[in-house]
Amino acid sequence: MSTAVEPSRWQQRITGEWVGRPSLFDAQGTWCGFENIRRSSVFRDGVTTYYMDGGIEGGGALAGRFALAAPFAFGVTDSDADRLYTGPDFFGAGQPYGSFVDAHYYGPGWQVSLNTWNQTIEDTQVYSSVLRQGPAMVGVFNGLYTRVPDLVQDHLAHETRCGAVPFILPSKEVSRYAGACELWGADQRPIGPVRMELAIDPLNLLTARHEITWSGAIDYDYRTLARRDGARLFYEGPDGWGNATAYGRANYPLVHFADGKRLQGREFVMDAEPGMGAGSRIAVVYEIFEHNRLDAVLHGILERS
Repeated sequence: MSTAVEPSRWQQRITGEWVGRPSLFDAQGTWCGFENIRRSSVFRDGVTTYYMDGGIEGGGALAGRFALAAPFAFGVTDSDADRLYTGPDFFGAGQPYGSFVDAHYYGPGWQVSLNTWNQTIEDTQVYSSVLRQGPAMVGVFNGLYTRVPDLVQDHLAHETRCGAVPFILPSKEVSRYAGACELWGADQRPIGPVRMELAIDPLNLLTARHEITWSGAIDYDYRTLARRDGARLFYEGPDGWGNATAYGRANYPLVHFADGKRLQGREFVMDAEPGMGAGSRIAVVYEIFEHNRLDAVLHGILERS
């Protein structure tokens, strides 16, 4: 735990109790059940402590591993640089990049290493935790959280309805998503705004041409042929090559480029309804690597026009 005069900017951003019903998926992307969770990080008398209470509904073969026998709590060394998680229920560290934090830590109760990405958008959090046993993936938790008490019941109904919906972009008509993003350096300093556009030109129900354009603080564009096979996606050039696995409405791409750039990302459909019509939104986060070194983090919201 840390002693401080006032909480960090990140801590102030996430104040309050967050309520969610994230879904649990196995390593192949199969939906297994829900985790009903209330969590908060409390700054009191100069000390920050994180609390989490809830449990699994369903879970299949993973139910025993991720059932909570008691509420979790752990100390946090609060900082806008490195946030350190000091146990007893989680040990590790996280780095905020504006409204997004990337955290790596270990949970003795769950016996997994976690890589948690949390993107805070006003009173909504877009949350995911990739769970690993050494290098092997065990599963993924992901979902949306709210901290508005009056919205909790409607929010939980939405998560129940949408948690298992698969990540499938419009597949019979040309579509376009665009929005304002923030670009942050690996040093966690803001670089500037970026407008991102994703143009989708379906060739059939499983394959589409994607053209991605970034303009502003970074100017970059590339084309790739995206082919879907169940929960798996393959990006087959001519500019970007790689693959992805979708865990429900969250897609996790890893794309490589001939100039030494690599993108590791999460694309989360916030409005997981059939058709993905006008106004539907995708929360995106991309970690940008240059020659195998983290260079920048890009995050924001894309909306279909």
